[in-house]
Amino acid sequence: MKLYKLGVVAVMSALFLSACATGPGTKAWYDQWGACAAGGAAVGIAAGATDDFDSAMVGAATGFVVGGAVCAFSDTDRDGVKNYKDDCRGSVAGAIVDERGCEMDSDGDGVVDRLDECPGTPEGAIVNERGCEMDSDGDGVANSRDRCPGTPAGAKVDQYGCELDGDGDGVVDSKDKCPGTAKGTVVDNSGCKLAAEYKLENVNFEFDSARLTPSSTATLNEAVKILKRHAGTKVEVAGHTDSQGSAEYNLGLSERRAQAVADYLIANGANAGNITVKGYGESNPVADNGTKEGRAANRRVELRH
Repeated sequence: MKLYKLGVVAVMSALFLSACATGPGTKAWYDQWGACAAGGAAVGIAAGATDDFDSAMVGAATGFVVGGAVCAFSDTDRDGVKNYKDDCRGSVAGAIVDERGCEMDSDGDGVVDRLDECPGTPEGAIVNERGCEMDSDGDGVANSRDRCPGTPAGAKVDQYGCELDGDGDGVVDSKDKCPGTAKGTVVDNSGCKLAAEYKLENVNFEFDSARLTPSSTATLNEAVKILKRHAGTKVEVAGHTDSQGSAEYNLGLSERRAQAVADYLIANGANAGNITVKGYGESNPVADNGTKEGRAANRRVELRH
């Protein structure tokens, strides 16, 4: 094969593949040096085939080398990194890339700087497609800093994502029906001053027994919240009965029922050291024992403080 044909093969391969390498494609065949080399070899074979087999082989070899070199040392996506060492071909025009040709992700959150609306995300934080930390309860405090997840929609929170408690009574503002409570006041779960004798409504027992009914737990759980919020407050669990039966029997029954309530409160987190138990039997009625409704009202358990 004459030298001028070798030159023609080289020029044809270079022109053909250079034209491809400057095209708009991303991850196309001409981004791969092997495919470019094969394309160059094809050009070489075509040029050398007009002479003989040996010329075709020489042309193929020449085209292979030239094609591979042209493609490998081109920069198809024009990011400043040659194809042969570009691990992220097809970078967006103008994107800032690293030495591997991949877009920069300075905070390592998986969202490239070009798309990251919240740069500087803490390591390990879960982000959305904009690179901003997730805020599951929508209170404006990212999950990684939110000490009170699940805040109700619209609630005002502090820097830690916890609802505000303006009067410091332990009941957040959104649930506080008595804002402005004086410091140190023992309050119920509505933020209002706890009655000196706080009746535990709907706390009932099986007939002639100190066994709590399942329906009593909801009220008792609310009482636990009060006692845990005011862990230093001393309370008496006071039991009362109606007048049916002997006074002596009712006194013992009322104390057993009060003890059952105290046991439940302590088992669920109330401070055992601040709880005492006393049964009053039928001695302190609040209604007429002559009626069914009155007797039901007299059968009660109270918290006294």
